[in-house]
Amino acid sequence: MIKVEIDEGSGFCFGVVNAIKKTEEELSNGKTLYCLGDIVHNGREVERLETKGLIAIDHEDFKKLHDVKVLLRAHGEPPETYEIARKNNIELIDATCPVVLRLQKRIKQEHTQENNAEEETEEKQIVIYGKNGHAEVLGLVGQTSGEAIVIEHFEEAEKLDFSKSIRLYSQTTKSLDEFKKIVEYIKDHISPEATFEYYDTICRQVANRMPNIRNFAASHDLIFFVSGKKSSNGKVLFNECKKINPNAYLIESTEGIDVSLFKSAKSIGICGATSTPKWQMEEISLYIKSKIKEIEN
Repeated sequence: MIKVEIDEGSGFCFGVVNAIKKTEEELSNGKTLYCLGDIVHNGREVERLETKGLIAIDHEDFKKLHDVKVLLRAHGEPPETYEIARKNNIELIDATCPVVLRLQKRIKQEHTQENNAEEETEEKQIVIYGKNGHAEVLGLVGQTSGEAIVIEHFEEAEKLDFSKSIRLYSQTTKSLDEFKKIVEYIKDHISPEATFEYYDTICRQVANRMPNIRNFAASHDLIFFVSGKKSSNGKVLFNECKKINPNAYLIESTEGIDVSLFKSAKSIGICGATSTPKWQMEEISLYIKSKIKEIEN
């Protein structure tokens, strides 16, 4: 009998759970609710909420709306979004993750202090380690009026101006190991005349999934990692699974499962990203178990 196990540590993070809870509470009232962007980077979950009445819009649509309710997802938004809402009499249901919200405030404070200093003794660069164009990063850069420098990979840190002071922050879902590597590189290269301060703003609920997913991947012959294609967290965690277990496969639904792989496996593990709902992993598990029964019979 092939053992099938769902990773208990996989599934929605707190920020996503909170956003979906707020969405379902609003939709239960039967009123129209818009969401600025996909509520979560998972097509199946987005479809589920759309059937309940949630309407996803982009920023151009948002500018044209008046006198409606709009949900802000866990990723957060730049100040401009709040200003548009105020002008257009849009009621915001703000589901920004508390961890992201704290980070936004810290970056805004750093930027405000820099601009309000009567005598600026040093020229500072606010640097954000994050994915270019990611919703959270756009919200963070927005706190600096677009002045922050975004570096997506370690190699980009090499191109910073080390003659100027640096204040380094991180997108909450980035790799902790890579962040530490960037910190050490900047420490080694910053000019003696400049200062360097860094703030580890990576969410531990997300960061701790890395060692957990490694252990889970190593404990099974075959791994199915369930995630939407848009999930950056999903890509990072899946790559980690693949490093540990070459027999790891990224799937969005049961259609991505090659049943012939079961023949050489004694145990199958199912795991996912912070944007993967538990119900989707359970759906995959039931499908796999049904196919195992067919094979064994």
